[in-house]
Amino acid sequence: MSKLGTLGARLHRGEIGYDFVGKRKIWYGISILITITAILGLTVRGLNMGIEFQGGAVFTTEKTSISVSQAETFAEDASGHDAVVQKLGNGGLRVQIAGIDTDKSDTIKDQLAKDLKVDSESINADLVGPSWGDQIANKAWQGLAIFMVLVVIYLAIAFEWRMAIAALVALIHDITITVGIYALVGFEVTPGTVIGLLTILGYSLYDTVVVFDSLKEQTKDITKQTRWTYSDVADRSINGTLVRSINTTVVALLPVAGLLFIGGGVLGAGMLNDISLSLFVGLAAGAYSSIFIATPLVADLKEREPQMKALRKRVLAKRAQAAAKGESLEPQVAGASYEDDEPEDATPAVVGPRNQPASRARGRGRPSGKRR
Repeated sequence: MSKLGTLGARLHRGEIGYDFVGKRKIWYGISILITITAILGLTVRGLNMGIEFQGGAVFTTEKTSISVSQAETFAEDASGHDAVVQKLGNGGLRVQIAGIDTDKSDTIKDQLAKDLKVDSESINADLVGPSWGDQIANKAWQGLAIFMVLVVIYLAIAFEWRMAIAALVALIHDITITVGIYALVGFEVTPGTVIGLLTILGYSLYDTVVVFDSLKEQTKDITKQTRWTYSDVADRSINGTLVRSINTTVVALLPVAGLLFIGGGVLGAGMLNDISLSLFVGLAAGAYSSIFIATPLVADLKEREPQMKALRKRVLAKRAQAAAKGESLEPQVAGASYEDDEPEDATPAVVGPRNQPASRARGRGRPSGKRR
């Protein structure tokens, strides 16, 4: 078995792990800092909306010797608006000018033909009216809102309302970070960007649901035992699915990275940039939020319940008694059912490597062949 496979098996069995829930304030602080940076980027720089949302025109020319920087200057002088120019594979230029009226497009086209030294008839113009752009923007927001509502309803039915709230917070966290990166980088927001956002929300939700499903299964009848608190079991759920989450995220990020850095960066494909940046940032943020935000937040909400507070009090009291006796505490295998007659020297699912073999721990403090 590979080292990663062995690590995953040991994480699943609870032999090793990391205290994600116990250090949740650190993760919350990191997320708040990143979110504030994203909001500042949106406030200061704003989003570079494409012509599909603002309205405008795209002019495509035949092969020309004019450079991109020169073409941008000519386009801005002809239109009075900022222009985005890209060099095409055939030597032509793609000139995009947002915020212009369609009735001015012919004048701008003739001026561009004159400045670029090409035939006016050879320039292809695609026009988008501002009203159509508003409709596209409204449809995008509607689609996003409907997606969020359906997610909350599904999770509330399949799991519980606390998990639905935690998943919603994680999704908003992912969207905010992704949109903030767009504002900071200055990439253009197009319908492809919206498609990318909806796609990464699906990936983020997938990872979150995997952890929630494990958590739901392991917390069944949790109040009937005095071995673990809810947060302990939440930690086990995260650690048990950690390698799976990392594997799926890495496999998803590799082709997206190819699109972003090779397709968009090397080949200069603008549309690939619009989709791949949202996918790349969103997938990474989604993996982070499902592990460090969603499940710790569920544990926070659950620990506020009276029965969970009482459970925590019993568990901590039992641990204090065991520590006073100098007994070694042994975590149970992840996924096992709770028993009313659990041994007194059992321990919660503390994370970290075990200090001694399981056989030695089980044998300490208990007569052989007798049951307490």
